[in-house]
Amino acid sequence: MAADAIVLGAGIIGVSTALHLAKRGKSVVLVDRRGPGEETSYGNAGLIQREGVVPYGFPQQMAMILRYALNNRIDAHYHLGALPSVAKFLSRYWWNSNVSRHQVIARAYAPLIEQSITEHDVLIREADAGHLIRKDGWTQAFRTQGKQDGEVREAERLKREYDLDFTVLDAKGLAEKEPHLSQDFVGALTWTDPWSVTDPHALTLAYVALFEKLGGRFIRGDATTLRQTGSGWTVSTDEGSIEGKDVAIALGPWSDTVTKPLGYEFLVGVKRGYHMHYGARDNVVLNGWTMDAERGYFLAPMRQGIRLTTGAEFALRDAPKTPVQLGRAEAVARTIFPLGERLDKEPWMGARPCTPDMMPVIGKAPRHRGLWFAFGHAHHGLTLGPVTGRAVAEMICGDSPFINVAPYRPERFKI
Repeated sequence: MAADAIVLGAGIIGVSTALHLAKRGKSVVLVDRRGPGEETSYGNAGLIQREGVVPYGFPQQMAMILRYALNNRIDAHYHLGALPSVAKFLSRYWWNSNVSRHQVIARAYAPLIEQSITEHDVLIREADAGHLIRKDGWTQAFRTQGKQDGEVREAERLKREYDLDFTVLDAKGLAEKEPHLSQDFVGALTWTDPWSVTDPHALTLAYVALFEKLGGRFIRGDATTLRQTGSGWTVSTDEGSIEGKDVAIALGPWSDTVTKPLGYEFLVGVKRGYHMHYGARDNVVLNGWTMDAERGYFLAPMRQGIRLTTGAEFALRDAPKTPVQLGRAEAVARTIFPLGERLDKEPWMGARPCTPDMMPVIGKAPRHRGLWFAFGHAHHGLTLGPVTGRAVAEMICGDSPFINVAPYRPERFKI
């Protein structure tokens, strides 16, 4: 079977890339070992984070680092045995999170985020997926006035520099917005620009349906069988070998299984995360996406139930699940909202692919014709799927990408 292009990885990044290629008239085969959107793209907090222009940095204050070292928090956890393997990534991540370097990175990163709503909006309308979208932002709830004041000052800076909107709520305003939250909070900040997705997996599948309507094909296959041929690339699938002139690697945290055999060594770590769905006691309602800012977990009213998501776990990608953060978060969450029973048989776990400079890898491979990279989106895979997909598709088609992708070029890793 032949195609113009092969896309390896059917998460939101790969699906968006394949879809944009199909929209440009290319014959495209999307390949994954599992069904579309069943890995990392399945379990996020469901936010298209237009406000997320500043990527999540590594703590710089020694007191905070020492608190994290105790390994008893919700927002971060680590496997002691994994530290030697991830030390190089963490040290570079810490170095890039220095205030001055972090600000430079944020300015380079912002153009991706600034297009996130616009690019999703086009695909949402074309895929007839508007029923999955809410446009009322998300809320950080604060337990202390000092924390709220600091976050509001930062929000004011981001508003000036990046044209973002937000509203500040006192305790009464938060109670009106979320009447079933406890009185543990002194106030809140609601980012009004972001959109939320009530079922991220369903949104990915809607994009896949649009892709197939345009003539694209999804086939299960083994990305690690990718080989270069005289005319392009070939990969083995359940329906035989697929050949294509171009291939895009959008395998998220598994991208190294293909890039490393081809001679590309990217310094990419993973931040694993967990979620669980819950019912609500006494028919109470959580109205919107809400973060307990000081504790570091999210409550999101999804179609499957109220989704509780944890922070980052630093561990080897394929290590067994250790959902201790979820247990800690659930215990706290039950004190601030009347969560009901668990609705899932076991906690879900996913792995976010993260680069040490907090920016994705987007662009053409420097030593192979027709090889393209699109991975490393960390916490913003859902947010940046359509933006990345459009930019990669434009490059594959020989057009100038609609945004400047130079800051995300693979060569910055000196591969």
